[in-house]
Amino acid sequence: MGKKKNKQTAPGELMVCRNPKATREYEIEERLECGLVLTGSEVKSLRAKHADLEGAYASVDRDELYLHKMHIGPYEQAGHFGHETKRSRKLLAHRHQIQRLMGKLATRGYTLVPIQVYFKNGRAKVELGLARGRKQGDRRETLRREADLREARAAMDRGRR
Repeated sequence: MGKKKNKQTAPGELMVCRNPKATREYEIEERLECGLVLTGSEVKSLRAKHADLEGAYASVDRDELYLHKMHIGPYEQAGHFGHETKRSRKLLAHRHQIQRLMGKLATRGYTLVPIQVYFKNGRAKVELGLARGRKQGDRRETLRREADLREARAAMDRGRR
């Protein structure tokens, strides 16, 4: 039997984890793919999908991008050579991309949120979103719209039977 493929992963990609709160709580205006600087045990743990983006955020410190509070679970076979689970990790991006982000982040209301972590051609990548926080009313409207879409799809499915 063939494995079911995820719609959003291209060939040669392995999805590790997503941040569903990012698209729900923020309005993402721009996306950026960055490389992750990791230790060996972190890579092994990511391949086993022991990671979580809840509460994680990215920032620009001294003209470099960093990912903070991303949890990568311990790798059991590493023993005492393991890694710290919630350390700050450096992100790899071009200098002009970082400069552009710094300019946008200086504008009030913008933040960098990690959307997903995946492997692309054997390299760990994180997709960052330049986002603006949604207001409570916007969230309610989005939830209402999604509920209406679900009801409409359910009605269409009942009509086909």
